[in-house]
Amino acid sequence: MANLMKNDTKLTDMLYWAALAGLIFWFAYSKGWILANFVSVDASTAVAMIENDDNVTLLDVRTVPEYKEGHLRDATLIPLQQLDSHIDKLAERKKTKILVYCQSGNRSVAASRILEKHGFTPVNVRGGIQALKGAGAEVVRQ
Repeated sequence: MANLMKNDTKLTDMLYWAALAGLIFWFAYSKGWILANFVSVDASTAVAMIENDDNVTLLDVRTVPEYKEGHLRDATLIPLQQLDSHIDKLAERKKTKILVYCQSGNRSVAASRILEKHGFTPVNVRGGIQALKGAGAEVVRQ
């Protein structure tokens, strides 16, 4: 009986560590730290790209209400939930770098993965619009 309980404890320990490893993997994946076939830049680098690179398209993947509260000038709004089905709206911009941002930098990672899957060149903005504002990006309201 004691041997059976010892085996149960080992199994429980193994399941705990496997679940923890899975959670860490998922977290790193969702942040774009691993298995990312796209570039992530900080907000100041993104602002420099906006100001100095004519080959950049701005993509906001937040919700409509978030977009109306303030967005980058000339940004195209396609909420993350609609991006896969509305990817054709970006077809003519396929040869540009797509600078992708959201509120805080999480949804833009998922959007960058979708864009990359469709053959675009996404550039994820770490920290989202919050970091962009802090870096001096011009934000307009609509």
